Amino acid sequence: MTAAEDAVDQHIKRWLPVVPDFDRDIEGAVVRMIRVIRHLRAVKERVLADFDLPPHEYETLHALAGRQGRAAPSDLAADLSVAPASITARVDTLLKRGFVRRIPSTVDRRRVDVELTDAGMDAWRAAMESQGAEEHRLLGALTPAERRVLSDLLRRVLLVAEQPADASQTSNS
Repeated sequence: MTAAEDAVDQHIKRWLPVVPDFDRDIEGAVVRMIRVIRHLRAVKERVLADFDLPPHEYETLHALAGRQGRAAPSDLAADLSVAPASITARVDTLLKRGFVRRIPSTVDRRRVDVELTDAGMDAWRAAMESQGAEEHRLLGALTPAERRVLSDLLRRVLLVAEQPADASQTSNS
């Protein structure tokens, strides 16, 4: 069965006469990944705008939700790879919106934790579900088994990307 052509197939056809020895499969996979990510980013930007959630607020709510709705600011800073002062500013903004509250830590009475409110959980969930709907629409083009294979293949690629590049291997690829 021949797959339908997409815009990347046209891209490859244009470049093949210019760079005849390039690997069509590598170019096709990379450009398709870039375009899918670009599409999902655009969807996320629209969804967050629709829900009046700046990206940094959504990311903070997302990090909190991933910690069962409660975390120390230092843990949030680590999760989001931002300075602790940035978390303080984010929490202050989310507090004003009624999305979080500060509560005494159960571990250290000198510390204050951040906890999602019902409004914060609702805002996060609504934005996440809208984004997820588009992800499901796109990956719905694949069977469950194909999605598993894709996920497994991308894991193998990502494991390589997460390792420092070895100059001798990159020149042989």
